[in-house]
Amino acid sequence: MKLINGKKQTFPWFGMDIGGTLVKLVYFEPKDITAEEEQEEVENLKSIRKYLTSNIAYGKTGIRDVHLELKNLTMCGRKGNLHFIRFPSCAMHRFIQMGSEKNFSSLHTTLCATGGGAFKFEEDFRMIANLQLHKLDELDCLIQGLLYVDSVGFNGKPECYYFENPTNPELCQKKPYCLDNPYPMLLVNMGSGVSILAVYSKDNYKRVTGTSFGNMMSKEKRESISKEDLARATLVTITNNIGSIARMCALNENIDRVVFAGNFLRINMVSMKLLAYAMDFWSKGQLKALFLEHEGYFGAVGALLELFKMTDDQ
Repeated sequence: MKLINGKKQTFPWFGMDIGGTLVKLVYFEPKDITAEEEQEEVENLKSIRKYLTSNIAYGKTGIRDVHLELKNLTMCGRKGNLHFIRFPSCAMHRFIQMGSEKNFSSLHTTLCATGGGAFKFEEDFRMIANLQLHKLDELDCLIQGLLYVDSVGFNGKPECYYFENPTNPELCQKKPYCLDNPYPMLLVNMGSGVSILAVYSKDNYKRVTGTSFGNMMSKEKRESISKEDLARATLVTITNNIGSIARMCALNENIDRVVFAGNFLRINMVSMKLLAYAMDFWSKGQLKALFLEHEGYFGAVGALLELFKMTDDQ
């Protein structure tokens, strides 16, 4: 696994992406703790590690995506596992309260966070949990996190994949894709909104366009069908719009690699296959829709990486 170098950073190691509807949290669990370190480790640090790693659900809405865990990573000179946790943004105050109850500020005074919620909840973190948020650029974190996770791979497998034969439902199947040479790429991030980025190198990118929406305009048409059919029709419309816009952006930027990410795609095979179909169909087979196993967590990973950069700067 890939090594990230840096000076010693105090545990625990977190990165956070506070989105409009979902909070994504990554936590590095050290697996190489020495007997001496364990003896010196304070109780609230042990408590936090045990709580996060021994549960797969937190309260009614928090989930640890066990299937996404990255094992045997070496980060900042330490070996361990990277955990991926999510909960609704509406539960953010409970999370902040928990940080206060577990006396998190005695271990760290600053958390690295990205996303619009980093600004929205900044004062609450400071007042309730005595924590400062180090606010980071959302798109920087997204790209750095994506490149890092792709470089380490998914526990021996590629992070990136595509659908072969997307226009034939019977033959359509998921296939690994090597993203070793990713530039240039069009990165379509689908969360609460949509951002389309042209990425030319690790530090050179531009935002090409933003959010698009789809809906059924006729009230009579909406009322005549079931909620399930309406939901699917809306999903198809939105996905087709995004696929069409992504293809046009790729043509305008002369880019033939289109990568889709974001939590809109989480457990959303319908949209992924629709995007794969649309890209293949409209480009006459010239463009593949590429997808990523860790979908919406790249911003949080980028925030964690920034923690190590802060340590290096110090």
